[in-house]
Amino acid sequence: MSKSVKIEYLFLDLQTCDRCIGTDQVLDEVVETITPVLELAGYQVEYQKIEMTTARLAEKYRFLSSPTIRVNGQDICTTVKESECGCCSQISGTAVDCRVFEYEGSVYEVPPKAMLAEAILRSVFTPNGAPCCSCYTLPDNLKTFFAGKDSKNGSCCCSNGCR
Repeated sequence: MSKSVKIEYLFLDLQTCDRCIGTDQVLDEVVETITPVLELAGYQVEYQKIEMTTARLAEKYRFLSSPTIRVNGQDICTTVKESECGCCSQISGTAVDCRVFEYEGSVYEVPPKAMLAEAILRSVFTPNGAPCCSCYTLPDNLKTFFAGKDSKNGSCCCSNGCR
């Protein structure tokens, strides 16, 4: 009986945002490369991409920053570091910060392949087992993004789905 590895890619936009698009491309390559290794070790890989289209969906997934990569429900990054994201700011019409990735003393808007491969394999073979915090609140930065995006599109920005 094989064990399961669930890799989730959570993001804001794959049409405009350079960070999300670049991370998507790198992650696709890494997952394609490491899947045979994981299968050889007895794991079945489930790879899912989820666009955070609304504040409600972001809350459902306990989304902290874009882009996010999780393995078996755990963020591969131990902290959230962000910088101004011109693409997402343009999408929402407001100033928005998105995730940057720290690896070997450098900061990247799009994570290097080696960083992702190491983080995913480490998550699978040495899971920390730490439960998610039960007290999640949608970060203000994401509230601002969704409110700006909704007002540009003429739709509702509250979590109740109404004005």
